[in-house]
Amino acid sequence: MILVTGGTGFLGSELIKQLTDKGLAVRALKREKSKIPDLIANNSLIEWFVADINEPSDLEDAFEGVTKVFHCAAFVSLSSKDKKRLFHVNIDGTSNIINLCIENNCRLLHVSSVAALGNAKKGNQITERDFWEYDAKAHAYGLSKYEGEMEVWRGINEGLNAVIVNPSVIIGKNAGFEGSGSIFKLIKDGFAYYTDGASGFVAVEDVARAMILLMDAEVTGERYIISSENIHYKDLFKEIAVGFNAEPPTKEAKPWMLGLAWRALKLASVFTGKEPSITKDTAKSSVTLSYYNNNKVIEQTGISFTPLAHSIKEITQFLK
Repeated sequence: MILVTGGTGFLGSELIKQLTDKGLAVRALKREKSKIPDLIANNSLIEWFVADINEPSDLEDAFEGVTKVFHCAAFVSLSSKDKKRLFHVNIDGTSNIINLCIENNCRLLHVSSVAALGNAKKGNQITERDFWEYDAKAHAYGLSKYEGEMEVWRGINEGLNAVIVNPSVIIGKNAGFEGSGSIFKLIKDGFAYYTDGASGFVAVEDVARAMILLMDAEVTGERYIISSENIHYKDLFKEIAVGFNAEPPTKEAKPWMLGLAWRALKLASVFTGKEPSITKDTAKSSVTLSYYNNNKVIEQTGISFTPLAHSIKEITQFLK
């Protein structure tokens, strides 16, 4: 039996779709109030199991008969106010999954993030050999994913059969305007600014495909960057604008402008009670040049990534 945590999430639901399309039965974890996405609704190959990864007693029964575990469940936030919850879910919850995998002799594929990788050295691309230099002042999400990944390495040292994937920014039409889809909404609504930063992006379908290939590969104790292409935000925003037949951003948001913006929005949130649209962490990441190397996963699995331009065209056509 295959167990998938975070089964109702953006990545988890795509993974389950691909697994069941192969005729494989899946046991998927969901929280009591989580909505099952239309993508995998009414699928007879899915056994839904209500459990919280932070409640080990709830999880024990979910592991009965399980031999493979895809750990997709995570909490994502770039707000410093969510630090406690980020640590509770992404570190403590992962630790619970690791312990049960060891106890039940399960093979694990853990979904980490490029946020847990080190920064590029001397302008080089970031690879799996780079490890984040620990910084207690780093943004809470990145810190939680780093610490969560350390739990997996702890498990591997204790004999756990596991691999780790580090996806870059995952995009896809089923995200809608939430998560990474907020970038598409920003440009669709006529946002006029771009930043001098860059990052890696990858289609959700490719991440799920790579995960299935790596789960079936005879490899353990390894991590893999899952990323299609690196792109500057100016070029990304232009591609998205073309897809929406909208005007591309033409003004560069300088670091000092972003500094003023996040401070002003933080102050405003005190009076409005609304989460600021730009935080100190998002402002910093938007002007960082992060280039990721995907050679290792290509060599291991032979996967061909969907061109980013194709993914953007598909998403914008769907969201028009």
